[in-house]
Amino acid sequence: MLWMKWKVVVDSLRGRRRRMPCSLWFLLLFAAGGLVLFIHQRDLSEMVQQHGPGVKLGSTPRQSRETLSTQERERERGKSDSYQDHNAAESILSSPIPPMQFPHFEDSRQTATPGSREQDIGSLHVSKRHRKLLKTSPPIHQNISSSSSSSSSSSSVSSSAPAFMGSFSPESWKKLSDILEARRQLMKEMCAKYKSSISRTITRHHVKHLFVEDKYKLLYCQVPKAGCSNWKRTLMVLAGQAPNAQSIKHDTVHYGHHLKKLDSFDRQGIMQRLETYTKVMFVREPLERMVSAYRDKFENPNNYYHSLFGKPIISKYRVNPSWAALKTGSGVTFKEFVQYLLDVHRPVGMDIHWEQANQLCNPCLIDYDFIGKFENMEEESNFLLRLTGAPPNVTLPSFKDRNPTDKRTSMQITQKYFTQVSALERQRVYDFYYMDYLMFNYSKPFKDLY
Repeated sequence: MLWMKWKVVVDSLRGRRRRMPCSLWFLLLFAAGGLVLFIHQRDLSEMVQQHGPGVKLGSTPRQSRETLSTQERERERGKSDSYQDHNAAESILSSPIPPMQFPHFEDSRQTATPGSREQDIGSLHVSKRHRKLLKTSPPIHQNISSSSSSSSSSSSVSSSAPAFMGSFSPESWKKLSDILEARRQLMKEMCAKYKSSISRTITRHHVKHLFVEDKYKLLYCQVPKAGCSNWKRTLMVLAGQAPNAQSIKHDTVHYGHHLKKLDSFDRQGIMQRLETYTKVMFVREPLERMVSAYRDKFENPNNYYHSLFGKPIISKYRVNPSWAALKTGSGVTFKEFVQYLLDVHRPVGMDIHWEQANQLCNPCLIDYDFIGKFENMEEESNFLLRLTGAPPNVTLPSFKDRNPTDKRTSMQITQKYFTQVSALERQRVYDFYYMDYLMFNYSKPFKDLY
């Protein structure tokens, strides 16, 4: 019996000795596999670095600028798609955009500071996925008059333009056409990037700021403080309601109810006009527009705005307000106005004069044919009027009918006003209008913004 037990013990030990080398062999194979995987990943990372933006030897100066803008975006916004953005930026920058389109090549005619210039399109976040979606989306129908052709086709524009382009030379006509088409394409890309999840159903609410001119088939979205009054005057002249724009007073424009609004039509009338009329909007540098609204409504006599907005603003944001200030609502400071704008619990609602332009006109839902800029208002407006076949004598007026003695708000004036608020408040106001900066391609108005 003792011998049998001893034999069992010896046999078990022999079995362990036979299995030990198998365990060691398995460990060695596992270690070798891990080493091979590590070497493969290292080779891949080195290959990506060699082909990534800004590292490849012999890169051109333009590649370096694009790389710097990508790295800055990663630091500022924490984005991780720099390689995709680089490819998207390179394809956009290859388009023939004139100097006014990019701040790095400022036109000598432009006297405004960097805040009123259009931003370098290469610094915007456009991923490969959204660019692919844009390429596969159906073509956009241009609703310009039948005598003109799509502005995206430079050859057809140059061939048909001389018949109705008025004082524009073929070169300036093509230049403006390229600029306007670049703005439209940028808008589509920004909408695909940031607003792809919105409902595509157009309601009366979405078109309540669009004015209708049926004779020349125009739909104009009003953006106050961006040439709105003078464009309404022009629409009234086109409709035959006045011989010239200069004869139309301010109150007649805004309170005379001479212009039809798109939301006054039934559903069929709204959609038919959206599909066949030329849709127009004009925008302005967002902070400059906001300061212009403050100066107009709060620094000058205005019983309506002082009563409706001034009283609650002073009551909530001013320490120890006087009885006279609470009674009249006059004297709202710029800092108090900024506090009101940034307050999620505002004592009184928003107003059209400082509401974001993309909220007023819904450009991600309504495909605008013409996105004009206040900074080049006269030239672009008259280009549009010639494009729609308006009489040669009809041009956009340039006079300032409200508070004509006040100097027109510029970026220099805007920057002075923002010295009255803290850096944090300045940043938050920029964030408030951030989508307008992206969609309408304006550069940062202050260097310390992120």
